[in-house]
Amino acid sequence: MQLFVVNVLISMLWALLTGKVSVGSLTLGFVLGYFALTLLYPAEEEKKNSYFQKTMQVVRFALFFTKELVVSSWRVAIDVIKPLPLMRPGVIGIPIDAETDLEITMLANIISLTPGTLSLDVSKDRKTLYIHAMYVANPDDLRKEIKDGLERRLLELLR
Repeated sequence: MQLFVVNVLISMLWALLTGKVSVGSLTLGFVLGYFALTLLYPAEEEKKNSYFQKTMQVVRFALFFTKELVVSSWRVAIDVIKPLPLMRPGVIGIPIDAETDLEITMLANIISLTPGTLSLDVSKDRKTLYIHAMYVANPDDLRKEIKDGLERRLLELLR
């Protein structure tokens, strides 16, 4: 956590030195600070490894989620334009490995953010998440896609 704070401070310092306090400038400062910190800290330090590994997990998750968002948005947009929609809506239950309130809430929200899916409810025992999906040709395939894709990556990030 200390390295993250240092990285954020480097980012703000970069923005102030360049005279442009914007999202782009802060992002560039964060990336430059990230690379500077990798050079300044010895590789054997445990806190460096955990910080940089977690940062790379965040980047990989963001890229994966962006890809999922683009693909699902494209699928819904094409289906809306077509004269005969390919939708096969349905409600399915997905057994989940998420245990804490944060994990369950994040998973439900990420599922709801992708077009074509909506989280509906969590079972009383908190082991099943019910979702509505626009494309349920095979419920087992959808369950596998969510478990192996979104849930697995999200839990790697949060744990």
